[in-house]
Amino acid sequence: MAKLNFCLSIFVFCISLFNIQTKCFDERPWLYKHHAALFIFGDSLFDAGNNNYINATIGKANFWPYGETFFHHPTGRFCDGRLVPDFIAEYAKLPFIPPYLQPGNKLFIYGVNFASGGAGALVETGKGSVIDLQTQLGYFKNVSRVLREELGDAKAEALLSRAVYLFSVGTNDYAFPFETNSSVLYTYSVEQYVGQEIYEVGGRKFGFPNLGPIECAPFSRTMVPAGENKCFEPFTPYVELHNIEISKLFQELQSDLKGVKYSILDFRAVGQDLINYPSKYGFKEGKVACCGSGPYRGILSCGGRRGVREFYLCDNVSDYVFFDSGHPTERTNEILAHLAWSGGPNVTGPCNLAALFEF
Repeated sequence: MAKLNFCLSIFVFCISLFNIQTKCFDERPWLYKHHAALFIFGDSLFDAGNNNYINATIGKANFWPYGETFFHHPTGRFCDGRLVPDFIAEYAKLPFIPPYLQPGNKLFIYGVNFASGGAGALVETGKGSVIDLQTQLGYFKNVSRVLREELGDAKAEALLSRAVYLFSVGTNDYAFPFETNSSVLYTYSVEQYVGQEIYEVGGRKFGFPNLGPIECAPFSRTMVPAGENKCFEPFTPYVELHNIEISKLFQELQSDLKGVKYSILDFRAVGQDLINYPSKYGFKEGKVACCGSGPYRGILSCGGRRGVREFYLCDNVSDYVFFDSGHPTERTNEILAHLAWSGGPNVTGPCNLAALFEF
């Protein structure tokens, strides 16, 4: 099976971000001097509600019981409450970063969330029902034009160079072929994922969690023959290779491009620890989801709006690592965000996320 070169897609995307001149809209343009904005790209782990506004069939979370823990209503987040970027924004003293497609969203000075549930680095991943990474980049370019018009080139460049670019993408590129019997993994070589987008956008500071133990998520366990209490091992070599290449990619990016800083949270190591030793973090259940149906509640039926109407909802979501078949609970997201922010052995790269927000 040919290598899935997600990493080179990301390299291209990051290079694009390196040169685009970005701008913000605000009645008080002096605000751009007093904070670092947060621009968010990726998939359902980071989607704050963009999929509410597209023609997605199953890739939505704008119904009960999503959102009940913190917001007390569904927002489109694939979680019972807040996501990792919500906590990062809080730590950085920013407001919640709104989804780009939210009607009336024109306040870009704090950043924008472009992430889309089901999206991947590859256009083929979820094609027609998600906002793929290249389209997210196109939206960012639209924002950059607005910013230039409102702030002027010099101020827009200053805002962009201080901004932090946070990514979560890759899981769906690996999961999609297994779930749909697609041949994407077989037909694309490393070179075909290479683009030149990222270098040309202007970003300097990147936060990038590596891929977690997706082979052990509840949805993956449903692909294992009944009675076998184990993870779906065919995912493992792709995930491990991906994470090795992501680390190499950002080392090269920092070496080749002046001023680049990055932080990689080891979601894989932390995730494995959460799943295997949930009590260490105050959880009671690390393998079964709070909401869903089937073995491990690994069928994405939470809320009864995705084809399967019947589902089970746990009594105490704070006992669970996973909220639904593939997404963490708010408590899990807070743990991941805190580790990414504060650093330590589970963060690689020259700095933690807190340091990226300094200027």
